[in-house]
Amino acid sequence: MNHNIIIHPHKVSRKKREKIKNQRGCVLWFTGLSGSGKSTIANEVENQLNKLGFHTYLLDGDNIRHGLNKDLGFSEKDRSENIRRIAELSKLFVDAGIITLTAFISPFIKDRQKAKEIIGERDFIEIFIDTPFAECVKRDPKGLYKKAMRGEIKNFTGINSPYEKPVNPTIHIKTLEENIEESVKKIINYLKINNYI
Repeated sequence: MNHNIIIHPHKVSRKKREKIKNQRGCVLWFTGLSGSGKSTIANEVENQLNKLGFHTYLLDGDNIRHGLNKDLGFSEKDRSENIRRIAELSKLFVDAGIITLTAFISPFIKDRQKAKEIIGERDFIEIFIDTPFAECVKRDPKGLYKKAMRGEIKNFTGINSPYEKPVNPTIHIKTLEENIEESVKKIINYLKINNYI
């Protein structure tokens, strides 16, 4: 830690930012296998919140890797750094009073726990998009499972790199038992019940 770097206090607080937005900042952290439906569900949650007049921002794995994290690969170390940066970025959005949605595989429990510590337990809502591996392979929207099975992609989650399921997610979405509309409603109801919106 550099002792010459001092955090500058702002006159406008998070509370003031949230007040004019009439909402509470938080992070909806979507986790699940590739092809599970994270981006699809997160996208529709953001769409519905936008229609309701709330301020949101969606951080998606592929989009972030085209910019902020384009210098990172897919080794376990790089994946951990990817999640750390996303958590730090999400924390800034929360301070701005924004409802932030993140759609990342984030396969390791320790990395999701670290993200929760960075963001803050009160502001971190872990959403497990639970889709069986076989169904994800069947969907394979980007053709990534086929490439991984042919050995063209290394360290691919579910094939040659593990996915550690959340032990106690805040919201558990089972995609084979509920459709997108039901999943979105469950998430938005959680935000209402817990006074985020």
